[in-house]
Amino acid sequence: MKKLLSILLFFSFTFIYAQPEMSKIASMPGAFSRMGFGARGIAMGNAMSSVTSGSLSAYYNPALSVFQKGNRFQAAYSSLSFDRHLNFVGFTKKFSIGKDKKTGKARSTAGVSLGIINAGVSGISGRDNQGFSTGELSTSENQFLISISKMVGDKLAVGLSMKFYYFKLYEKISSTSLGFDLGALYRVNDKMNVSFVVTDLNSSYKWDTSSLYSIYGKISEDAFPWLAKLGTSYFIKSFNSTFSLEYERSSAATNYLRAGVEYNPMERLFFRAGINRLNISNFDEPALFSFGFEYSHQLLGVEAGVNYAYVYEPYSTGDRHIVGIVLGL
Repeated sequence: MKKLLSILLFFSFTFIYAQPEMSKIASMPGAFSRMGFGARGIAMGNAMSSVTSGSLSAYYNPALSVFQKGNRFQAAYSSLSFDRHLNFVGFTKKFSIGKDKKTGKARSTAGVSLGIINAGVSGISGRDNQGFSTGELSTSENQFLISISKMVGDKLAVGLSMKFYYFKLYEKISSTSLGFDLGALYRVNDKMNVSFVVTDLNSSYKWDTSSLYSIYGKISEDAFPWLAKLGTSYFIKSFNSTFSLEYERSSAATNYLRAGVEYNPMERLFFRAGINRLNISNFDEPALFSFGFEYSHQLLGVEAGVNYAYVYEPYSTGDRHIVGIVLGL
């Protein structure tokens, strides 16, 4: 009986205190660029590759900008723990190409989207090899995005994004990269969309530490994981709500599910919720739950809105808060 009790206690403590298995994608380059873009998308669990209503960004799918109504500017600031920062700025516009002489309608429609993501850590205590303070250090990692999209027929849109990365890691150590995203979106009907996106093709950081360590420095390269996403969204008119679902497979062997919902109870007011990074191949990795809202008002001919998102962070002293503005020009 004592032996059986000992075995049960052993397995119980092993189960309770076992280290969770984390996916290697968390430690791969470009992690800041996989956290989402703006308060709206993050509140909806980043399941945005097939959503064609409201404020759009080619961050989620290069084909989206062709569906933007009017000119849309958005910016957001994130409150994060551990002296981290994460900020977003974006602009999306749709325009017509040519004109049919008989009907007077545009022959085709195209879109352009610009975006900037800035992230970093400040307040890092610098020390020499004797342990004495050398002052505070900081890092800065940035993504600059330009995207174009075009309608192919009445139901299919395709797009291409070019992303320039700049990472300042230390005083004399920095790296740049150029990556590409490809995307497509098919409108099944006026309520349902299907999307497919591949991101971060060719993205990698190349490092040369010889300027810091002289002959002891080395040259290395860290490749970004590529991501392939398949998404769908559906608008239920009776509830005035949009539901979205997305599956993502990466070169780091992750299999993520995302889901989001946006409810519009009255004009210019939206409530949102989502779940992000539900890794169906590794349930040790916790999913991220989020919610948020947006309210806008017509002011001097400009639709000005404020939005907010909250995201649960399991391994942090505080959760993530994103506050943003949206301007319809």
